[in-house]
Amino acid sequence: MSPGPRRLWAALVAVVSLPLGMTAAAGTTPAQAAAAVQCSVDYKTTNDWGSGFTAELTLTNRGTAPLDGWTLTYDQAGDQRLTNGWNGTWSQTGKSVSVQSAAWNRTVAAGAAVTTGAQFTYTGTNKAPASFAVNGTTCAGAQQPPVAVLTSPAPGAVFTAGDPVPMAATAAAADGATVSKVEFYRSGGSGTPALLGTDTTAPFTHSATGLAAGAHSLYAKAYDSRGAAAESAPVGITVAAGPALVATPAQLGVRQGTTGSFDLKLSTQPPANGNVTVTIARTSGTTGLTAAPTTLTFTPANWNTAQKVTVTAARTGTGSAVFTATAPGHTKAEVTVTQLAADSTYDARFLDLHGKITNPGNGYFSPEGIPYHSVETLIVEAPDHGHETTSEAYSYLIWLQAMYGKITGDWTKFNGAWETMEKYMIPTRADQPTNSSYNASKPATYAPEHDLPAQYPSRLDSGVTAGVDPIAGELKSAYGTDDIYGMHWLQDVDNVYGFGNEPGTCSAGPAAQGPSYINTFQRGPQESVWETVTHPTCDNFRYGGRNGYLDLFTGDASYAKQWKFTNAPDADARAVQAAYWADVWAKQQGKGGQVTATVTKAAKMGDYLRYSLFDKYFKKAGDCVGPTTCPAGTGKSSAHYLMSWYYAWGGATDTSAGWSWRIGSSHAHGGYQNPLAAYALSEYAPLKPKSATGQADWATSLDRQLEFYRWLQSAEGAIAGGATNSWQGRYATPPAGTPTFHGLYYDEKPVYHDPPSNQWFGFQAWSMERVAEFYHQTGDAAAKAVLDKWVDWAVSKTTINPDGTYRFPSTLQWSGKPDTWNPANPGANTGLHVTVADYTDDVGVAAAYAKTLTYYGAKSGDADAKRVAKALLDGMWAHHQDPLGIAVPETRADYNRFDDAVYVPSGWTGVMPNGDTVDSSSTFASIRSFYQDDPAWPKVEAYLKGGAAPVFTYHRFWAQADIALAMGSYAELLE
Repeated sequence: MSPGPRRLWAALVAVVSLPLGMTAAAGTTPAQAAAAVQCSVDYKTTNDWGSGFTAELTLTNRGTAPLDGWTLTYDQAGDQRLTNGWNGTWSQTGKSVSVQSAAWNRTVAAGAAVTTGAQFTYTGTNKAPASFAVNGTTCAGAQQPPVAVLTSPAPGAVFTAGDPVPMAATAAAADGATVSKVEFYRSGGSGTPALLGTDTTAPFTHSATGLAAGAHSLYAKAYDSRGAAAESAPVGITVAAGPALVATPAQLGVRQGTTGSFDLKLSTQPPANGNVTVTIARTSGTTGLTAAPTTLTFTPANWNTAQKVTVTAARTGTGSAVFTATAPGHTKAEVTVTQLAADSTYDARFLDLHGKITNPGNGYFSPEGIPYHSVETLIVEAPDHGHETTSEAYSYLIWLQAMYGKITGDWTKFNGAWETMEKYMIPTRADQPTNSSYNASKPATYAPEHDLPAQYPSRLDSGVTAGVDPIAGELKSAYGTDDIYGMHWLQDVDNVYGFGNEPGTCSAGPAAQGPSYINTFQRGPQESVWETVTHPTCDNFRYGGRNGYLDLFTGDASYAKQWKFTNAPDADARAVQAAYWADVWAKQQGKGGQVTATVTKAAKMGDYLRYSLFDKYFKKAGDCVGPTTCPAGTGKSSAHYLMSWYYAWGGATDTSAGWSWRIGSSHAHGGYQNPLAAYALSEYAPLKPKSATGQADWATSLDRQLEFYRWLQSAEGAIAGGATNSWQGRYATPPAGTPTFHGLYYDEKPVYHDPPSNQWFGFQAWSMERVAEFYHQTGDAAAKAVLDKWVDWAVSKTTINPDGTYRFPSTLQWSGKPDTWNPANPGANTGLHVTVADYTDDVGVAAAYAKTLTYYGAKSGDADAKRVAKALLDGMWAHHQDPLGIAVPETRADYNRFDDAVYVPSGWTGVMPNGDTVDSSSTFASIRSFYQDDPAWPKVEAYLKGGAAPVFTYHRFWAQADIALAMGSYAELLE
């Protein structure tokens, strides 16, 4: 299984005069005639608690033809007994175990893999099976890559520029191979890994010199005698510009009446007979915290040996203090210590994780302070590179720092997070220079969405009449500007692609180093991330083909240089949600005035977020069929009042050209709704928008969202896909009998189909968490009714093992449809069903799930919700910690798609900024050749050549932030 987030963004951007496409993906491979089976099976035990365990098996089709239907068999080596299984039908007779494919995973394409798993009990020794067979044919063993562990330097170590950094690694090979060499790498803010040195004999070491001042992420990469390779987990260090004091950790939580400690040492050896006296003093904050000793002495002999400073917390009071260590000729070190309530275990965990996330050496942030999508660079899901970022990551940063303010009383980090987001992710006037040319009576030119990437470009059709944009005028009146105050969704932080952003202009150029606005998805529901062509938001024809990248997406007689941006509404709503909590928490501390300015900006963002509540072309919302027959909207008749998948805006780069456009979206997904944000924007005074009708629109949206959840709730309790006002994205006629919701048509998997957008349990947890927060704050009966049923279902599908490990749903399968919505008498949806296809221990989703249960349990008193919330948090903490945070290994069988073809029309040729050719022969990897320089690439390369599916341990920013937030929420409500 791949427990990472399985959603793909459908960020729409416009070309010429409007945006196209949804996110999505490639079609499935049709079944072919049976061929001789060639296979390998990778077996691993994921959890073992002494009397039971869970096992994960990855079957890879090594043949040249698809495997149509499979039965995997093996014999147990001991007394293991099957309890239950997933991703197939499991059975056991004696020692013989069999698992047969399910209907949805029966076809395994050539070179592809499928993962299945089960839970067993056992006595004695839990020895792994010796061999496996598929359809009666014995499979080859899956060769494993080597293992590398960087043992030096220690995570968080600080060195002085000019001093060598001692690096050391252990490495081991598998399957009879030997380790041939270990390479040592640095991956810093540039995003381009640099080889520091190589060692061919154990012990593997290297003395790294010449590292510049700043944060660095260091790796080791081991190669074995077969040519396979794998990199170690990264270790973050800091290189100081000159002699510095080093304090670890940089922040600390100490409970009332107890003590805690931090370590002090020097970054470089002082000269002979040059003892260094360090003074430690509380320089700000609560007097309830005291530190001892107040002086320490370091000598040329003990400079690198940590000496402890003990901090004592008084028996009463809370708050934080900053302790500062100073010494002549050295850069000072500061430690923030927070005095916690006596029973605040989970607040202490929050501070521990917050410290890891914000430690510059751990690699979560760029030099500008922008949160990366992940510490690791080789990762493909919605962003197609780890050092891109999303508006989602920014929103989680704002929320993380709001919780930090609640626990410590320090609101500067919350305000600073919003400022960073505003500076880098909200386009400036120079980035959106022609908004003043926007005509609200003619907001955009229509182009139909198509089912397949190969049906693009899509021809513009000026014969279809768009409706009137009813909010543009009031937004300008309220804020005195034509500019849009919303985040773009995707950014190439390290400028890996090379599009660049020239500061202060809507212009791309190779001289710029980034961060750079980019976009990907644009061609219908079958366009997965693996089939996208990454392109700049400011297309001035410098790269791509004759018309830049525009004529890959729309068909027109001629093309103009232009800018275009796409907003992901769930991220902006999450930022509003975080601002709501910041205001509530700051006022509880008597510090509301410290966040007022930021909260006012959040209200402004929420005002512009209303563009997501309207049909894409402002056509009538409800029973909208036919691009020419569906009426153009007037007033608010085009508002469906649900949070849709995007809104977008763009225009000409030439300020004398005189055109720009704006659109909403017709597609609403259950996972994107946010009733807490709608409540805050409609009923919480500090967040009520300035515009004439903003508050009223969000009040209507709140009611509509709650109805939407009720309409989409399956008989079991899970929330189904969503609805659309534009069937197939072109106002087509839906199949007869399609249920409706206020005239919108039920869409089982709205927006994207590869993988289906409704199958990821993470959307359930994310969305229900917002409902639970709203319920906790208001006691709303409609929200409680949805949560009562959803929580019962989710908890019934969750396993907490005796050792504290856990499993909960990962992939969902759907059947049937909801009843057509009747507000006066809602149906029971007895024909709409969900089943769980497989299970996961994904830590990011576990955090969102635990938060849902925490808020619901605190308000309702539900004992099971409280129990499972605590078990998930404790299980993560006990089993999945590492130096960078909390993470679990993921088998990425989908990485066989690096070789997927990218559709480019025959005869179209262009070039990426690094010189990669874009034409009808392009693949995902061929137009991203930079991946071949990534330290992790050999693992993927070996897989593409027939090796085992690679295993990665990812540290996604959103996941780490959500885990910390879950700890803080539990501390506040249930501890």
